[in-house]
Amino acid sequence: MKIVMMARNAELYSHRRLKEAAEERGHQLDIVNTLRCYMNIASRRPEIYYNGEKLPKYDAVIPRIGASVTFYGLAVLRQFEMMGVYPLNESVAIGRSRDKLRSMQLLARDGIGLPVTTFAHDPKLTEDVLKLAGKAPHVIKLLEGTQGIGVVLADTDRSAKSVVEAFRGAGVNIMVQEFIKEAGGTDIRALVVGGRVVAAMKRTGAEGEFRSNLHRGGSAQMVKISPEERVTAVRAAKTMGLNVCGVDLLRSNHGPVVMEVNSSPGLEGVEKATGIDIAGKIIDHLVKTAKPGGTKTKGKG
Repeated sequence: MKIVMMARNAELYSHRRLKEAAEERGHQLDIVNTLRCYMNIASRRPEIYYNGEKLPKYDAVIPRIGASVTFYGLAVLRQFEMMGVYPLNESVAIGRSRDKLRSMQLLARDGIGLPVTTFAHDPKLTEDVLKLAGKAPHVIKLLEGTQGIGVVLADTDRSAKSVVEAFRGAGVNIMVQEFIKEAGGTDIRALVVGGRVVAAMKRTGAEGEFRSNLHRGGSAQMVKISPEERVTAVRAAKTMGLNVCGVDLLRSNHGPVVMEVNSSPGLEGVEKATGIDIAGKIIDHLVKTAKPGGTKTKGKG
């Protein structure tokens, strides 16, 4: 099988592992820099060019689109879809997951456990929004943030109001969530591949840090998750329409709650914590499910 991966940095652990796993199984995997692709959007003849040459026909595409290039990355992925190339994750599904507010609304619609989440545009409604989120502390998030950037813990209602007003003054969109104190600064990242959880790790934030992101000095270890947590992760992936994703869960007093669904999860932390060949499982799933003619949506949406 001929596979193309959209990735800006071919040397990242996750990208190297996916390429290794594909080649170990006898497949060809080429990595193209997403931002250096350009498109000919011609009627009935969609094409993608890279380094001055038209890309050859591929059987499948693995989109590893960074959050900062979501708009252009999805445009390139849609072009691959219109060319009949089968995507590991479809453009429509990735777009859903990248919009934090929309993803929360979709998860809530399907009855999946979430922290209390509030959102408003008018700064005059700040006090009302904070009141809906419950008692302080509050977690205040930029809708466009990633890897823990733009996430603030406000210990009191007064500090929360100040943070919200500061963000509003900068003209950015935010949402306010309840703080799950009982989680104790830890979360669970469940890796879902093809509708089942293939690995899970518990991430613990660095001392004095409420965010558990490994990029922020957090640590990870293998964890056994409950049947309820497993079902929640699988349902969250299904709601987003993602074949492969990382579902971030918190253990609350009222059961597991979903914090985020990541369509391009990093593999280094979970592979090292669990010893499981996640990259191999992803390639095996792609080879098993890839169908001639590409995605059923053909780039729609």
